Amino acid sequence: MAIEYLKRGKPEADRAEDDAKVRAVVEATLKDIEARGDEVVRELAVKFDNYDRDSYRLSQDEIDALIAKVSPQDLADIKFAQEQVVNFAQAQRDSMLDVEVETMPGVILGHKNIPVQSVGCYVPGGKFPMVASAHMSVATAKVAGVPRIIACTPPFNGEPNPAVIAAMHLGGADEIYVLGGIQAIGAMAIGTETIDPVHLLVGPGNAFVAEAKRQLFGRVGIDLFAGPTETMVIADETVDAEICATDLLGQAEHGYNSPAVLVTNSRQLAEETLSEIDRILTILPTAGTAKVSWEDYGEVILCDTYDEMLAVADDIASEHVQVMTDRDDWFLENMTCYGALFLGPRTNVANGDKVIGTNHTLPTKKAGRYTGGLWVGKFLKTHSYQKVTTDEAATMIGEYGSRLCMLEGFVGHAEQCNVRVRRYGGINVPYGEGAPYRDAAE
Repeated sequence: MAIEYLKRGKPEADRAEDDAKVRAVVEATLKDIEARGDEVVRELAVKFDNYDRDSYRLSQDEIDALIAKVSPQDLADIKFAQEQVVNFAQAQRDSMLDVEVETMPGVILGHKNIPVQSVGCYVPGGKFPMVASAHMSVATAKVAGVPRIIACTPPFNGEPNPAVIAAMHLGGADEIYVLGGIQAIGAMAIGTETIDPVHLLVGPGNAFVAEAKRQLFGRVGIDLFAGPTETMVIADETVDAEICATDLLGQAEHGYNSPAVLVTNSRQLAEETLSEIDRILTILPTAGTAKVSWEDYGEVILCDTYDEMLAVADDIASEHVQVMTDRDDWFLENMTCYGALFLGPRTNVANGDKVIGTNHTLPTKKAGRYTGGLWVGKFLKTHSYQKVTTDEAATMIGEYGSRLCMLEGFVGHAEQCNVRVRRYGGINVPYGEGAPYRDAAE
């Protein structure tokens, strides 16, 4: 492959070193939360958010007062966006059917889709109040039928952000806490004197939030590793540098470590995009953040062919992939590793982040190789069941089961089958032996 990097980001070794530092901080903090509960949660809230109150859970009166601060237009916009997310989540839920099938006479197998019983939704908001994350987690969990939904978000400029609280409440949150960072994730998963633990954690966050979820996985379920935002633009000469640069920087402004990658087969587009990024960074109000991300994590990769572009994209497995080429549907058909695709110049990642209806909590750090993003199905557990309804079926399945258990040396297992063969088939199987083979003609 003739692949050329016109710009590279921070070396992998440096990124790994950053990750190791985060891991150590998170591990110590979670141990402290487990040991001291509410006390350490309060210490961390004061230390990192300069925020203290008697209870970090908002009362209904406080929620109502905060919602009253949201302008009618903003409230209408929130409701519109939430409606789009709910509509798509409901369509997805409707596609998930319970199954029951009689696989042979007297043998019935099935599965049920059962909601997770309690979910903790994290909505980032320390740097930017991410109103849309409330739709993606809280409202989607509600569509799934989760009975207890709690939500945490950090204070914004020293107080709960009214728009975020409105979105959480409208989405269906049962409990709302003004907590951020590791302390929010730890409190929801481990539990404290005042917060009952949940069964599943969902929602995006910074590197510390993502690492806390990773370390808590197993104790609770998690949606996925939703770390710092990643974006990739796959483009050819059918689009111009302005749109490519805008789409790259539009996501780089999330934080100081948000990878933004251009993959193209046009040297002219690559070079013009680099120049356009420099220009936009002189006028972008969030350039203080976006410039750091671009300098440390931005990349421009020049390929010879579309097949090379596809291979590079699948290897990177970016969270957001904006495709603007003369063959967008070809990429849709052939790409296998990504968070979500945004096809054609008329759409963009911001649509998916805020309003169009797909879920914006997506896999990062190559997790798109083995999982998709958050969706209504993440809040549902598919549980199987089986029942045998006739003596003949109990005997026949029991005979096969008995012999197969003995093949593996599991005598106790075999006896579970044998007792049914004796009881429902009238066939004597000595203890510690497998059932005899009977020809079907018998």
